[in-house]
Amino acid sequence: MSIVLFSGTVDKMMAASVLSSGAVSMGLDVDIFATFYGLNSLRKENVGSNMRFSKDFEEMSGPLVQLMQQKHMPSWYEVLSKAKKAGNVKVHVCSLVADMMDLKKENFDPIVDDICGVGTYVDVAKDSSITLFI
Repeated sequence: MSIVLFSGTVDKMMAASVLSSGAVSMGLDVDIFATFYGLNSLRKENVGSNMRFSKDFEEMSGPLVQLMQQKHMPSWYEVLSKAKKAGNVKVHVCSLVADMMDLKKENFDPIVDDICGVGTYVDVAKDSSITLFI
């Protein structure tokens, strides 16, 4: 499965993480290509602190965060980490955006596998049976 992660809001990060976990449980390999705002949530300083929801649902963010805490739901990071441990999940960061923001591999959380260009990612994604844009 191939996921282009364009947004870094909690609701989108959770969707990408849960879909990755489900795909791995079904024996699929997963490649996530984080670009623009998606890669921002993968920066070391943002991994545990980003609680922003997309504009479409920001008025519900407070109650949703409370509900997630009440239900003891794991964070998107925990879900994605477990998926990576359970199967072949790779997280790639877009080199164009990383360069634009003067970011290097060491600026990202260890959950990130590499920084690569779109050509490298497309070469991997072209063989995917499922492609998602989040």
